[in-house]
Amino acid sequence: MPQKEFKYVGHSVARVDGIDKVTGKAKFTGDLNVPGMLHGKILRSPLPHARIRGIDASKAEALPGVVAVLTAKDISDTQPIYSGRPVIALDKARYIGEPVAAVAAEDIRTAEEALALIHVDYEELPAASGIDAAIAGGAPLIHDDAPGNICGHERVEKGDVRQGFAESEEIVEDTFTFPMVYHYALEPHSVIAQWTEEGVTVHSSAQHPFQVRGDIAKIFGLRQTQVRMVIPFLGGGFGSKSYTKFEPLVVALARKAKRPVRIVNSVADSMVTVRRHGARVRLKTGVKRDGTIVAREAEIYLDTGGYADNGPQVAARAATRVLGPYRIPHIRTDASAVYTNKSSAGSFRAIGAPQVIFASESHLDMIAERLGIDPAELRLKNFLKKGEELRAKLRGMDADLPSSLKTLVRSSEWRRRSKKKGAAMGLACGATNAGATPVSVAMVRMLADGTLTAYAGSTEMGQGVRTVLSQIIAEELHMPIDAIQVGGADTKVTPYDASTGSSRSTTLMGTAIQRAARDLKQQLLKIGAEALRVKPGQIQLLDGAMIAGEMRLSFKEALQWRFGGGGELIGHGDVGPEITGSLPVFWEIGMGSAEVSVDKDTGEIALTRYVSVADVGKAINPEGCVGQEEGASMMGIGHTLFEQMIYEDGQLVNAGLIDYRVPRFRDVPAVFETVLVENEDGPGPHGARGMGEGGLVAVAPAITSAVARGYGVRMRDLPLTPERVWRAFKASAK
Repeated sequence: MPQKEFKYVGHSVARVDGIDKVTGKAKFTGDLNVPGMLHGKILRSPLPHARIRGIDASKAEALPGVVAVLTAKDISDTQPIYSGRPVIALDKARYIGEPVAAVAAEDIRTAEEALALIHVDYEELPAASGIDAAIAGGAPLIHDDAPGNICGHERVEKGDVRQGFAESEEIVEDTFTFPMVYHYALEPHSVIAQWTEEGVTVHSSAQHPFQVRGDIAKIFGLRQTQVRMVIPFLGGGFGSKSYTKFEPLVVALARKAKRPVRIVNSVADSMVTVRRHGARVRLKTGVKRDGTIVAREAEIYLDTGGYADNGPQVAARAATRVLGPYRIPHIRTDASAVYTNKSSAGSFRAIGAPQVIFASESHLDMIAERLGIDPAELRLKNFLKKGEELRAKLRGMDADLPSSLKTLVRSSEWRRRSKKKGAAMGLACGATNAGATPVSVAMVRMLADGTLTAYAGSTEMGQGVRTVLSQIIAEELHMPIDAIQVGGADTKVTPYDASTGSSRSTTLMGTAIQRAARDLKQQLLKIGAEALRVKPGQIQLLDGAMIAGEMRLSFKEALQWRFGGGGELIGHGDVGPEITGSLPVFWEIGMGSAEVSVDKDTGEIALTRYVSVADVGKAINPEGCVGQEEGASMMGIGHTLFEQMIYEDGQLVNAGLIDYRVPRFRDVPAVFETVLVENEDGPGPHGARGMGEGGLVAVAPAITSAVARGYGVRMRDLPLTPERVWRAFKASAK
């Protein structure tokens, strides 16, 4: 069957927002100015765990230029939300950096001066600064309603693990740790809020504007129609701007000040606003000597910090993702999100997956070594088949796993290169059950001049969603991309979208926008059929016009024929749970191979070659897909080799990019290759499936296995800093 010819889809068209961004025309929240706007600053707790006995803000309030000081007494009428994050600290502070007061002033300098004039009377309490301290017997309770400091727990059971281990011929057990890491989006969190008699308008760097709208409405007892979220461009998100962060605080401050207020975080402020969960993962796996996996038991602890945020969801994902894309008859996994006296953890690209896939894929390589089986062959032997179920209540595997791994083996030259003496080469595979809520609504509006505006609530944060949606519309309507405008989310006018995250936008919003374009197309064809006196089926769309034989009617002329001047056509599209009928909407697949060299004298690891394979279903914009995959891989390189948030006695000691190391250009592998697999079997437009997170999960296990294969040293704790690697080499030489 011949493949369909595409004019726009499947081509690497220029980014529709590219010129605006490189010229500085694109505006981010921190660039905006609202008339009468005040500047806000947040006073943060200096203690990890303390009761707040009182706050005296009188000196700050008396400072010339200070308009309002917000404390807990100002929010007594608010309601809590699911995350547990209060608008501002109430009875006690639960981590260093938690907001305890906020100031709105005429300028930043005055606001900063006012913070120093606020006196907070603290009663210091015993703190639990890490997982071990928090779950130990007699540990101080961070929240009174969370016995054992467990804020969320997920168990996955299948078969009988005792029976499985009894049937196993080899049993391997080990423990792995994963660091707390920071997202480092180029744009720190930024919020502008304005409170009027009509309602609240919030400009924010929020990935999920409709969820934030709902939270603000609940907190302040408003109708959702009274809350307007306006989202310009985001300078990166990666999950750091998912859900609600400090938008309610700025709203409360604006309510008290009776003027618009803007708060823009510093990097250090954002580092204590949200981070990735640190983790400890204990694995026990039973196998036959031919490599068949029989049983797996996992115990996962995730450091979720002072408030839950979405920690329970991260634990739920981790409990499944630790299983890998493998057929395992007997399973018991337990994942717990643990309250600690540290800043709160939340969503971060592929929630719960990098932590547990590092452990499970490293563990699988250790098994392969013990059994004397090639790591690629071990994986191929145990992969789930298409349609096969990983665990109950989840949709069966929808991807061709063997095909992707064979592509990786071929592209990386695994069979030849890994067999060389001393070859420091490793590979890894991951599959994540995308946590995408399948609800998106879109609208397209054709104006009288034949141009089109699309209304879609997906947030543009650098991933290229506006470009992809433009391509999908252009393909359906056969009109030039430069005649299409896709704006940012504005909840007053933009239809509902559940979120921008979990790799969902191309699949779900893409489907909604495709359906909206098709709705508009049918309206155009009806007009064209009447105007040209032909049947709709005799009309073709081409370059912004309708063609029937030698007759041509442009979209502009069609609207003029229909309305006689002015007038518009509006197409509607939506998608809901019917898209797949069960969750996940799709499985996101990520596979990679790494080659390294290690300087034994310094412990420094150089990543010399990295090959990544991404099953994208259909690449709407291939260059954009490669950019997403390589960006994810670079983030994986960061948490594998050097990124970690270091706490001492509850204090983050490397807050800022001088002490917190992120990947630089010199860290890009000398050979860096991404291969896209396009089976056109995804649930999205033209068979697309979500991508952009899968490229993250294989990096750490591939690198650690490369070190183990080439140098005989197995690292179980990330990051692989030169000192840690050097010490491991010294210990192995004894």
